[in-house]
Amino acid sequence: MVEKTDFLIIGAGIIGLAVAREIKTRNSNAHITIIEKEPDVAFHSSGRNSGVLHAGFYYSADSLKAKFTREGNQLMKTYCRENNLRINECKKVVVAKDESELASLFELEKRGIRNGVDVKIITDEEMKAIDPNAKTHKYALYSPSTATVDPVEVNHAVKNELLKNGAVIYFNEAFAERIETNTIKTSAGRIIHAERIINAAGLYADKIARTFGFSKDYTIIPFKGIYLKYTLKDKPIRTNIYPVPNLKNPFLGVHYTITVDGAIKIGPTSIPAFWRENYKGWDNFRFAELMNIMGWESKLFLTNAFGFRNLAMEEIKKYKKDYFIGLATKLVKEITASGFTEWSKPGIRAQLLNVKTKLLVQDFVVEGDKNSTHILNAVSPAFTSSFPFARWVVDNL
Repeated sequence: MVEKTDFLIIGAGIIGLAVAREIKTRNSNAHITIIEKEPDVAFHSSGRNSGVLHAGFYYSADSLKAKFTREGNQLMKTYCRENNLRINECKKVVVAKDESELASLFELEKRGIRNGVDVKIITDEEMKAIDPNAKTHKYALYSPSTATVDPVEVNHAVKNELLKNGAVIYFNEAFAERIETNTIKTSAGRIIHAERIINAAGLYADKIARTFGFSKDYTIIPFKGIYLKYTLKDKPIRTNIYPVPNLKNPFLGVHYTITVDGAIKIGPTSIPAFWRENYKGWDNFRFAELMNIMGWESKLFLTNAFGFRNLAMEEIKKYKKDYFIGLATKLVKEITASGFTEWSKPGIRAQLLNVKTKLLVQDFVVEGDKNSTHILNAVSPAFTSSFPFARWVVDNL
């Protein structure tokens, strides 16, 4: 028997949930079916991210990330307040280690101003009022709108809202195969026909897109992000403290995050992973994925495309705890290094690689036609941007 629905969404991460919510907001009678391979929401990057609501100053003005991050920050804060979800208005500073980083620091301010973000360069003296322990060279960038929330809490709130409004979610059911144009089969043997299919499958979005004839120029290269929590009772920092990033790649470097409950953690790493769910040990190991991803990573390493070899060698060193902590201690005047004792649950970034240019894709990427839409590169700050990004996806269906 074939089940019929107006919209079938593959993946119940924050993007799939936000798209479903946007459709329901516009048409309460729309029949929405979501399939999710895990037993609940927030099992992967949507629940394993830092919970930071980014301000939107990292991204060039012509990018989708710039378009949606500033607005997403405000919309997510509003959603949390309206639904009594926790939020920590902890703000953020970006600090420079020496003279060589000042040009990039000022470039971030320019990008922020172009993007309409509340951001400004402050002096070292001015920074003392925000966080006296943060250490910078002459200047820092101040972002008062940066905040943190609990991403798991947010995902569950959106899920419950959808269920209340009549959406159907099948958990423990993954996309198995495409039977014909808009008819698919799930891993549980369920056959579903949809007027429109929206692929928001995160780590597997590229593979599913290829069965529909898309993602021909892309493949996902997974990167593992690990955080280390500070467990002593003192609170040596007041705000999120970030280094000046390398603007040529999409990673922000090891930094301090103040979580929604006031805890301090450092990270994340951006370590190249060997298969898509390479969280810990041999969990979720798939040989075919290992061969494919190792093949691409070997090519990138040998050619040093976009500086991948340098990135990989630097990131692998972060498995050494002392080195990892050492990077963070450079951002502050003093902190008890031995206080970082608790590893957090690792996350995997589903980072898109353009196989023709051999470059990591910096912006969101969506492909599709009149039958299906494929969200291929919903990486950070996708959580922050999820509500306006979902609106844009639905606008362009």
